[in-house]
Amino acid sequence: MRVAVVLFTSDLRLHDHPPLHAALASADAVVPLFVRDDAVARAGFRAPNRQAFLADCLRDLDSGLRDRGGRLVIRSGEVVDEVCRIVTETGADEVHLAADVSGYARRRERRLGEALASRGCRMRVHDAVVTAVTPGAVTPSGPGKDHFAVFTPYFRSWSRVRLRTPFGAPRVVRVPDGPASEPVPERSRVRGVSPGLAEGGEKEGRRRVAAWRRHGLARYEDRHDDLAGDATSQISPHLHFGTVSPAELIHRSRGAGGPGAEAFVRQLCWRDFHHQVLAARPAVSHADYRPRGDRWRTERGAADDIAAWKEGRTGYPLVDAAMRQLLHEGWMHNRGRLVTASFLVKTLYVDWRIGARHFLELLVDGDIANNQLNWQWMAGTGTDSRPNRVLNPVAQAERYDPEGVYVRRWVPELGTLGPPAVHEPWRLTGRERTGLGYPDRLLDLSEGVARLKAARGRE
Repeated sequence: MRVAVVLFTSDLRLHDHPPLHAALASADAVVPLFVRDDAVARAGFRAPNRQAFLADCLRDLDSGLRDRGGRLVIRSGEVVDEVCRIVTETGADEVHLAADVSGYARRRERRLGEALASRGCRMRVHDAVVTAVTPGAVTPSGPGKDHFAVFTPYFRSWSRVRLRTPFGAPRVVRVPDGPASEPVPERSRVRGVSPGLAEGGEKEGRRRVAAWRRHGLARYEDRHDDLAGDATSQISPHLHFGTVSPAELIHRSRGAGGPGAEAFVRQLCWRDFHHQVLAARPAVSHADYRPRGDRWRTERGAADDIAAWKEGRTGYPLVDAAMRQLLHEGWMHNRGRLVTASFLVKTLYVDWRIGARHFLELLVDGDIANNQLNWQWMAGTGTDSRPNRVLNPVAQAERYDPEGVYVRRWVPELGTLGPPAVHEPWRLTGRERTGLGYPDRLLDLSEGVARLKAARGRE
């Protein structure tokens, strides 16, 4: 009996899963395997929200496999060691997995390939599973150019790529007897989870996609920045864990047609854009893509400001509302991400890596490509063509939360205020101001702008 192993990583689904599809076509039985990687824990990220969401995803994946006569095998340890153990236990002659782009994932893939080759086992790495278009599949013209550094020309080239036809979920998955599995993890056993964290798993992801296509997609172009309306898809955690296929999502969105679908597909392209930058330049996970000579403030000199930003008590209502949403839900509206990042790096002049790490600790959709490169974009050290761009949190609030509904939802101290006071409570006087119980501003916005200009030699 021919046995193949399918190593699940950031692709925790049964629908449109090329590694599983190929394994089932070539082998008599497959071992669906997920390894809880020790190296991730050693990296120092607790990330309880992602741990809880992962538990949901693994439970749902196991359930889906059992519905088809199979089961999920879960192990903990070094990924290469555990995969090799499964190969030895089952006599498997193939291992299938999805390609990923981080430096760590690619080093792990190389080590796994070498270890399997020494055992006479073949490794097949499948592209366009984690992303819709394989990083490096489209590149700029000209010698030595291995990736796009500007989004718009990338989007044009990306849009011309013909995506593969998505696969359906398999009807039957036969798993060989023998390989033992750890128990499927439970969300309830994870400590420190945000109280409003959404549910994970492929079933929930597909439900959300169906609801989004019915009720949100057509209005996306007009409403995606409406903070109070909460009019985004909130599918990003499912894309991060791979419970939803990006290729299938793009196919279905394009099939719906219209300006909303076009705008949504453009946002999905941003995800692929960041993945192709990281694939070409792995160091940007921690180093500036385009250094600006910044001498950032760090914890040593800005501890109080950083703590106030993390806890949502900067004195700027929109910043605080977004940071409190992050604490409660493990998720934040994209406009809020831009505003809070701009405030930390451009107004407080704090190192973007501090903000990126905090987001990775809390965001359920936090991944290296999108998180780090979006932070660099806002810091002006990434791919943004306007590196000194500053988002004024008051102007942003007036534009994207004009009635203050979003702010009042997350900052109850301001619940009795309407515009303009809800966005600028420092303009109130006397008892009206002191009775709010809301903190004073950390600094005037003009101070932050002056400091940034001085730091970057633009006085």
